[in-house]
Amino acid sequence: MSKKRDLPKSKCCESKDRCRRCPLRMLKEGTLPAGYTVQKRRLVKLGK
Repeated sequence: MSKKRDLPKSKCCESKDRCRRCPLRMLKEGTLPAGYTVQKRRLVKLGK
């Protein structure tokens, strides 16, 4: 049985202690899905 990964939020809520789905936290931990990055606290899809 595979564990479903949580998808990141589309925007960081800027709370002091980051939530589990925070895109900034996921980027730092390396758990952000492939093809995504974070710019200006927002989740952005890479590519054209």
